[in-house]
Amino acid sequence: MTTHRRGMLRAAFASFGAAFALAGTARADMAAVAPDKHKVVYHLADLDKVAFVLGNIQNHFDGMGGPDKVAIALVVHGPALKAFHAASANADVTQRVDKFAKAGVAFDACGKTMQAQEVTLKDLLPGFVVAEQGGVVRLAELQSQGYVYLRP
Repeated sequence: MTTHRRGMLRAAFASFGAAFALAGTARADMAAVAPDKHKVVYHLADLDKVAFVLGNIQNHFDGMGGPDKVAIALVVHGPALKAFHAASANADVTQRVDKFAKAGVAFDACGKTMQAQEVTLKDLLPGFVVAEQGGVVRLAELQSQGYVYLRP
């Protein structure tokens, strides 16, 4: 009789373990297909990384299945802002900013950098707004709102 009880106890533990493993797999699958829109903020300060970051934004849209699956913000300050001056921006940057703005990317220009470069919002490519308190403050605000921070 004691052997029979041990066998039943082992079977019960084995069943519990299998059920626990299956439940863990189900939770992992549910987490991978979360209905919430992902939120990402890209931090761009280096002029030589402008094309790279814009490429990353395109890759992000492609990898997530389009702009309806992810909210992207780009915060630009320092030397990188020069790439977005309307008078001197190259055609590729101009085209990408236009395309991404239409797709919902939020473009924030650091107000302090704008003052240092002596530019106004009308001097930048369409789609930008001014981060009045500065780019780094805007980055912190977005992170506090649940945006994942990326600095390529």
